[in-house]
Amino acid sequence: MDGDSFSGMANGGGGQVDGKLIQTFHKSFVQVQSILDQNRLLINEINQNHESRAPDNLTRNVGLIRELNNNIRRVVGLYADLSASFARTMDASSEGDSSGTLRSSDGRTGQKRIRPG
Repeated sequence: MDGDSFSGMANGGGGQVDGKLIQTFHKSFVQVQSILDQNRLLINEINQNHESRAPDNLTRNVGLIRELNNNIRRVVGLYADLSASFARTMDASSEGDSSGTLRSSDGRTGQKRIRPG
């Protein structure tokens, strides 16, 4: 992933997104991809164990499924962090006032989205 992927998104499309945001995105996407690769291996092993119907393999699947669920939670957390980081960066670069009203480059106004959490 290179820095040009996100250029033009900030400041109404006319500026560059902060380099730190791009580094954060890249780091998080690498982590997500690593977890997803691990999940693929876990799913393959779970399927093989299930097809074998061997009691020891089926018992092992309990732990593998727990690991898979934990990995999915980690991916969800990483995407939530990415979303929050992106939203903070966009809020910081917007031309809004304290009431939450945004002005776009063409002068239109709108309300900031307030994220739960």
